[in-house]
Amino acid sequence: MFTFSTTDVRIVMMRGRIDAYRNDGFRNPHYGLYPGRDEQSGVWLVGDEGVYIMSNGKLAEGQRPCVVYAEECDPKTNPDWWHYKRQHFGGDDGIEFLEGAMLVKLIAASPGCTDLQIIMGETSMSITPVRR
Repeated sequence: MFTFSTTDVRIVMMRGRIDAYRNDGFRNPHYGLYPGRDEQSGVWLVGDEGVYIMSNGKLAEGQRPCVVYAEECDPKTNPDWWHYKRQHFGGDDGIEFLEGAMLVKLIAASPGCTDLQIIMGETSMSITPVRR
């Protein structure tokens, strides 16, 4: 399970929209293999050195995306992040696109939710709004 505050999710999505406005659109998470696919507002759930969400607006030269780590899998705060990532995300690096419109609707439909919890399965992923 990976937990992200709804405030952080909103910040990452807003930064992606701002970057897209300033730099002519959204980045393609498929390294150009599927042009036009997933080039829309949203976030990327990334499993790499830890697990984090990342903004997807196109970036200017030298600019870095907005990144927020999952509570459970931040290398700066959890010395066991590597094992946690392998257990709950898998051993390989990976990326999953989470559509912005879906995230906005999910958060809006759950007044009072403070966090989104993401659970990865073998062939599926679930996102649950929670109040803590």
